Amino acid sequence: MNRYFLAIIGGGPAGYTAAELASKAGNDVILFEQSALGGTCLNVGCIPTKSLLYGAKQYYNATHAQKYGVTAENVVFDYAAMQKRKTIVVRKLVAGIKQRLNNEHCTVVSGAAKVVSHQPSAVNIECNGETYEAENLMICTGSTNFVPPIPGIKDNPAVWDSTDALAATELPKSVIIVGGGVIGMEFATLYHELGVPVTVIEAMPTILPNLDQEVVQVLLDKYRKAGINILTGTKVEEIRPLPTSPEREEKGCQVKANGEWFEAEKVLVCVGRRANLQGLEALTELEMERGAIKVDEFCKTNLPNVYACGDVTGKIMLAHVASRQAEVAVGRMLKQIPLQRIAYNAIPSVVYTNPEIASVGLTEQQVRDFYTEMEGPDGITKAGGVEAFYEVHKLPMTFSGRFMAENEGETGLCKMIVEKRNQTIVGVHCIGNPSSEFIAAASFAVRNGYTIAEMKQVVFPHPTVSEILHEVLH
Repeated sequence: MNRYFLAIIGGGPAGYTAAELASKAGNDVILFEQSALGGTCLNVGCIPTKSLLYGAKQYYNATHAQKYGVTAENVVFDYAAMQKRKTIVVRKLVAGIKQRLNNEHCTVVSGAAKVVSHQPSAVNIECNGETYEAENLMICTGSTNFVPPIPGIKDNPAVWDSTDALAATELPKSVIIVGGGVIGMEFATLYHELGVPVTVIEAMPTILPNLDQEVVQVLLDKYRKAGINILTGTKVEEIRPLPTSPEREEKGCQVKANGEWFEAEKVLVCVGRRANLQGLEALTELEMERGAIKVDEFCKTNLPNVYACGDVTGKIMLAHVASRQAEVAVGRMLKQIPLQRIAYNAIPSVVYTNPEIASVGLTEQQVRDFYTEMEGPDGITKAGGVEAFYEVHKLPMTFSGRFMAENEGETGLCKMIVEKRNQTIVGVHCIGNPSSEFIAAASFAVRNGYTIAEMKQVVFPHPTVSEILHEVLH
């Protein structure tokens, strides 16, 4: 039996990053992946959705080009061609990951792996009838779509999850999206820009509840004005097939929410994801936390030679977080000095709606909650209110000349939250294209604890939309 330094279960961003780093350091590494390298993000998540969204944006821009002095007639789109392009993009990226691992002589095994035994000195893993032994184990099994316990949802061909929606070669005639989080709102953008009637039903009081709500309100107002039916504070109670009759040929679903029935050809359920723990049953002493694997600051579990990275840790389910966790975990495993840590307070996130939302750090509500809890009611009252502890700098994105030139009819918003005593930047939240391309600059500021004075010394190129990060402080 071959013995490896590291065995990795799962070939997503965490898994393939860890495999490449550990192999490059001269160690024998084996990686197990039951589907395709790249994991959910590359195959049925981030990249496919962005490919389709970009196609939809091209169509949307062509049909709205008159505001830039351009007339485009008889503009059409081919959704099957968009899907074909998406598949090509994914295949190329998967092949690139495979080549990188081959270059580092990492062993890749295709199949569903499961842990069969664990000792402080070794872990045994079974895959395709073969048993493999490793000194260390890294669990990168990712997450799966959560299916809520709604009557009529199971085994219903008219009900999709995000994987089903990405695989469809034809657009639905109409769609109800259950869940107004990141995934739900990105699909709402895709379908709306391609002319599909969309209803979004969100149980929380607002869509995108984890983001700064002043920024979210800009998107909500625009989308409602554009014709997307967005229902918040609304709970789905039941899903049932459309009643059939000789006069009615269409197929689809009826969705009951807050006592009212809504109809659509398809129902897309996007209510979150849960850690995938399949194949780990033998790790009976593995410590869990809220349905995910509990890890320390180096992504080490309570078991001596077992690490976990990515969605399975239940921390922040983003591909770039998974990759960073893998870097830190491998560094700890190899005893590299200095040991790195993850700055969870400075993780950027993007919602690829139109316009984009990009943010990093604390929202205004989180800051308010923090100081209220820290100071207590008496302390807050004595200080003159929670506003005594922080300040907000904000400007419309139209203060950027580049934004004005390229975003006709849009206003946008850039909001920076500053701790008042030390003038430290603790959060940045933007809505407006292309926020995703410059939020990393704000991440540097939050990660390194920049003050307003230090941020003002940063020189931004002109004309770029990124200049708004400088303008908002004047």
